[in-house]
Amino acid sequence: MTTPTPPADKGPADKAPRTERGRRTLRKLLDAAAIEFGERGFHEASITGITRRAGTALGSFYTYFNSKDEIFRALVDDLSGKVREAARSARQQDLPALETERASLTGFLRFASEHKEIYRIIDECEFVDPDSFRLHYRNTARRIHERLAEGIRKGELREDLGEAHAWAIMGMNVFLGLRYAVWSEDAGAEEVAELANSILREGIAKR
Repeated sequence: MTTPTPPADKGPADKAPRTERGRRTLRKLLDAAAIEFGERGFHEASITGITRRAGTALGSFYTYFNSKDEIFRALVDDLSGKVREAARSARQQDLPALETERASLTGFLRFASEHKEIYRIIDECEFVDPDSFRLHYRNTARRIHERLAEGIRKGELREDLGEAHAWAIMGMNVFLGLRYAVWSEDAGAEEVAELANSILREGIAKR
């Protein structure tokens, strides 16, 4: 059987689906890729494994992607978007700054619990596609930094909070997700998010 090969001059923008059916097929491929890469890792995963999980023909893969590397990059971008939406949808409008951080972390923890594969995929991305790896974390830290800036503007947070504080909060959130959403779920998302929020509210120095 001859493996279909796409024209070399076509990039992701040229392959964007233009119909609802095409968008559904693309969604199936990305969802299947998340399972394939999450279970087998980048190097052991295969295009045929992705299409088999997606229930699509091999040729359908090449309608949207040129290679395994390309769908991996698209998947990292897709997962980053899902993390953003999970945090955003978990909070209401006009919450106080600290409540915004608690709700955002709760949303992320719930997402990570349902999509444990995200940690393996993002970790591997550091070596498969370092630019996408850095972009994922830079964008996440930027969103936190923007929320902190809004809290400062509203007079709810210290005025000296900056980019490094956003990265520190992100680091705490990432490892809380690893411990309490991936390795074990022996504490609920709300409980863990409240613990993290208490650190933001009170610090850890003895009073």
